[in-house]
Amino acid sequence: MRSLEDELFPSTPGKVKIERTHTINRQFYRCFASTSTMFLWALFLIALTASYLSFQSFVDSGSRYFSASWGGIQWEKQVRHSAQISRSDDIRNGGGKMSVLVTGAAGFVGSHVSLALKKRGDGVVGIDNFNNYYDPTLKKSRKNLLSKNGIFIVEGDINDAKLLAKLFDIVAFTHVMHLAAQAGVRYAMENPNSYIHSNIAGLVTLLETCKSANPQPSIVWASSSSVYGLNEKVPFSESDRTDQPASLYAATKKAGEEITHTYNHIYGLSITGLRFFTVYGPWGRPDMAYFSFTRNILQGKPITVYRGKNLVDLARDFTYIDDIVKGCLGSLDTSGKSTGSGGKKTGPAPYRIFNLGNTSPVTVPTLVSILERHLKMKAKKNIIDMPGNGDVPFTHANISSATDEFDYKPTTDLQTGLKKFVRWYLSYYGYNHGKPIN
Repeated sequence: MRSLEDELFPSTPGKVKIERTHTINRQFYRCFASTSTMFLWALFLIALTASYLSFQSFVDSGSRYFSASWGGIQWEKQVRHSAQISRSDDIRNGGGKMSVLVTGAAGFVGSHVSLALKKRGDGVVGIDNFNNYYDPTLKKSRKNLLSKNGIFIVEGDINDAKLLAKLFDIVAFTHVMHLAAQAGVRYAMENPNSYIHSNIAGLVTLLETCKSANPQPSIVWASSSSVYGLNEKVPFSESDRTDQPASLYAATKKAGEEITHTYNHIYGLSITGLRFFTVYGPWGRPDMAYFSFTRNILQGKPITVYRGKNLVDLARDFTYIDDIVKGCLGSLDTSGKSTGSGGKKTGPAPYRIFNLGNTSPVTVPTLVSILERHLKMKAKKNIIDMPGNGDVPFTHANISSATDEFDYKPTTDLQTGLKKFVRWYLSYYGYNHGKPIN
């Protein structure tokens, strides 16, 4: 009896009987027909899958478009409206009226500067990422205040190059007030990457956008008195050495000064850096000492007061927010024009650095005494030696350069400034004689 193998394959290659040939042809045809059908079905399934994936991608794209925090006709309309200029006068350097992009606009200094610009008729558009370094509720409250005054804040990150490019595509900003940054000296020990992300990478992303803009805007940005680091010469002057930072925060601000100088030199961007000295006042940052002291005193909790070497009290050149705002606006008004076009420099552009301080350092124990007087409550104090966390023992600003350039003259002493802050704090948080209002 023939085996199955004998039926399918001949014993002698090339010699196949006719009947066997017919049998093989029929079987081959059935196999080919079955394979063709399977191939067609496979093509159909592939096409169906591709169609589904394309449709799903379209749905996802549409979903992202409609759920995005920026973009769309209405969004662009809000940006344009906020950027509209209503000033009738020209600024002092003859540069004309201003349309200003304020980064960190929901922050402490950013919100105050935005309001001051809008009040005098400049166009203002803000951007802020509303991070949770401190309670975002306070930032949202500042945003609401700005919105009531006709200022639109875009919720986004300055590292988002597409967003920045879109904003410059909608509005030909004449100036940028760059105040967005990761603040705080001690927090750098917990989250160092946030400082690199915001203070260095974010700055470069913004500068890249500005150098490619046509026309290029003039830039004023917030450096910090922290760049003076371990410098012991007082008062601190802009010509003093700043190559000994005492904290990562200070190092990122110093890096920012070097980076901005490079962009000024290569691309003709007009850049002014402002070294702020311990800014305080209403709508301030909760991580600042005067703010947390106020909160703890009202709640009956102890406050920690640091002291320096040899039991020396720490001292700060506390500068009231209104005086800082005057310095910011004066810097914008005298900034001069950028000289680049489409990323190519056509001539030298201004590069400046100014101290903005009060020139009257006050010790931290004196600050506490003033708060006690305004709050009508005594503080429970824990006095300890200053740890090695990047803080410096004192700051003191020489402001002669800013005074000469745009007549910068601070007018608010710490006694007056803290009185205004306490009044705001009690109103905002609902305290009445040290007790929360329900």
